[in-house]
Amino acid sequence: MDDYLQRILRARVYDVADETPLELAKNLSQRLNNQIWLKREDLQPVFSFKIRGAYNRMAHLTHRELNQGVIASSAGNHAQGVALSAAKLNCRAVIVMPITTPLVKIKAVEALNAEVILFGDNYDESYTEAKKRSEEEGLTFIHPFDDPDVIAGQGTIAMEILRQCKEAPNAIYVAVGGGGLIAGIAAYVKNLWPQVEIIGVEPIDADAMSKSLIENRRVELKQVGLFADGVAVRKVGEKTFELAKKYVDHMVTVSTDEICAAIKDVFEDTRSILEPAGALAIAGMKSDIAMKKRTGEKLIAVACGANMNFERLRFVAERAELGEEKEAIFAIEIPESPGSLKKLCEKLGDRSLTEFSYRMADGTKAQIFIGIEVDGPDDQNNLIEELEKGSFPCSDLTKDELSKLHLRHMVGGRLPSSARNLCKKGYRELFYRFEFPERPGALMEFVKSLHLGWSISIFHYRNHGADVGRIVVGVLVKEDAIDEWLEFINSVGYPNHEETNNPAYQLFLGA
Repeated sequence: MDDYLQRILRARVYDVADETPLELAKNLSQRLNNQIWLKREDLQPVFSFKIRGAYNRMAHLTHRELNQGVIASSAGNHAQGVALSAAKLNCRAVIVMPITTPLVKIKAVEALNAEVILFGDNYDESYTEAKKRSEEEGLTFIHPFDDPDVIAGQGTIAMEILRQCKEAPNAIYVAVGGGGLIAGIAAYVKNLWPQVEIIGVEPIDADAMSKSLIENRRVELKQVGLFADGVAVRKVGEKTFELAKKYVDHMVTVSTDEICAAIKDVFEDTRSILEPAGALAIAGMKSDIAMKKRTGEKLIAVACGANMNFERLRFVAERAELGEEKEAIFAIEIPESPGSLKKLCEKLGDRSLTEFSYRMADGTKAQIFIGIEVDGPDDQNNLIEELEKGSFPCSDLTKDELSKLHLRHMVGGRLPSSARNLCKKGYRELFYRFEFPERPGALMEFVKSLHLGWSISIFHYRNHGADVGRIVVGVLVKEDAIDEWLEFINSVGYPNHEETNNPAYQLFLGA
């Protein structure tokens, strides 16, 4: 491990990569009461740091290896890095990408004259195919993170940071997927400025490095969240894990909402839009500042990529306010009587609303689904207290994924009387969320796989511009056929979450 400093100093990256600026984020600095600096790797020619490691690895290939060509598996940034490096070195490049890869990324790789092969629903399947073709065709496999030359290439970012800083920062925050970026940065910084904290950041649903460091072994996740697809890795690298054990001070995990808020933060400071993985370090830095109550420190976050799908911006904008704790989502109960809606509005006063859904209901009470602007957790709790005192019982749905992903976009209503009669005759409505690969035909395949004896009572799908699709399904199943339903959802192979007992479902949709 000790020769990484020399590897980084000798790394060849500047034939294709730029020395990116270290910029002060003025708005963030003022708001967080720290000096916040962004290392702008999103400004690279392929809008990601990946070009550094890919080129450094390929620049070390022999003439024979270059003549044979290279192969890589990637859904985006590493693919573009390998493709651009191959164009510069005049060698053949084959890129195996998952079928779910958005068209914009496929076109970006093809524009660099690489051969694109679409295979598998996820990175693991495309990785296996790339390794197989590597052996069959004699192509050199360019690993996205677990290779000494790739790690050294990414480490040149640290070399630039140290040149650009007049004095040592207190901490550097780095996004972690397979670990190549943080391994390279940490190996360089800790050899020269050992007092600087190196802090890794992962999505809470793709935390392979965090779990591995806790257990002191490489942990393989059963599944990973795909929102930050650039770091959606089930198992970190062998070499990167050893470097992380030696040099990384600690890890931070963040939610999807926090990542969206960080994308907005960077936009407000730079007018640039980072991809979710690219904003990960900023989200982790904000979380760490809050947890440790850091003030007056010099903190650096690596903004590592900007290959954002335009279609995703709608989702990011919706969730950013929740991530900043500037919006709350409630279910508020009101008496189903004249004037009650007006009384609620008077109680809310001049607060700004982001959502307000009401439908007349049978009985004496109705539920309103409402989104409302708040000024942080304390204000949110005070609002709940005010509503409860005003005889408006309130359920907080702000952290409920069903509410955020689906319910707020669905037409409300209960089961019709014909279906309710079935429930009296031994049927139950079961309610589930599913995630599936966002590839052509996947949604229809799922629907077709449903048993003919199960009636779909509710269905909602919304395209979020991501690699994974999300649906909610309500089905009417006989009590004696529930085991068959459970067998089906286990066999279908898609991650699922039962929501039958979710309060949000019961308040607005349940039988």
